[in-house]
Amino acid sequence: MSNQFVRVEPQGNGVVVLRIDRPKMNALSAELLSELRDASKDLCANPPGAVVVYGGERLFAAGAEISEFAGPKEALTVGGMFHETLDAIAQIPRVTIAAVTGFALGGGCELSLACDFRLAAENAKFGQPEILLGIIPGGGGTQRLPRLIGASRAKDLIFSGRQVGAVEALSMGLVDRVVPKEEVLTKAIEWASEFAKGALVAQGLAKRAIDVGLSDSLAHGQGLERRLFAEVFTTQDAVIGVKSFFESGPGKAVFKGE
Repeated sequence: MSNQFVRVEPQGNGVVVLRIDRPKMNALSAELLSELRDASKDLCANPPGAVVVYGGERLFAAGAEISEFAGPKEALTVGGMFHETLDAIAQIPRVTIAAVTGFALGGGCELSLACDFRLAAENAKFGQPEILLGIIPGGGGTQRLPRLIGASRAKDLIFSGRQVGAVEALSMGLVDRVVPKEEVLTKAIEWASEFAKGALVAQGLAKRAIDVGLSDSLAHGQGLERRLFAEVFTTQDAVIGVKSFFESGPGKAVFKGE
């Protein structure tokens, strides 16, 4: 794939780094979103072991390309592109980790929210500052953020537009791990590689059960879980895992990812 702003970088251990590189601030323009959407759909169709989304050593993504906002009509188009792109990332049936250095603001924060986990540098800053422009988040922030950290905390960030550092983000559950900034990509790849060794199909089914279940009723979620629980027993990894349990005890299985 030949893209201007998004690169897909296999790491040789089952992990793929999805790298965003649009100088100077990784602003999420329509063109960048289109490239990111297409790359994510390719990863949905041909999933690796795990995915790390990375914006570089200086920052993750400072937000949307404000110059593309002109009025309600354009906002509908831009918002639609954000939703389509970030939904494509969320639908990758493997573990996804946002490796965040520097700013993850507005659309950049929403991009990190579309991932399963967020590993942040000590200098990371998260926020939804749209209210400071007299607007609201349009890339899923009003929906994914409260589901992650609760409605009250999400309202605090969205209503105030304030930024939170890595330590506060960790305390509120917005971030899962904090590491020195020079170790962000290395640690994210190491973390992702642990998932890449696991029962990949089962991970994808569990991810689907959790994410879809959170968007519907408990009864619907439990029905989905029952169906996926039965489906997972058709995989090679389930055969391997059960056999290994009886022969060697728990936690000893070597999975094939099939």
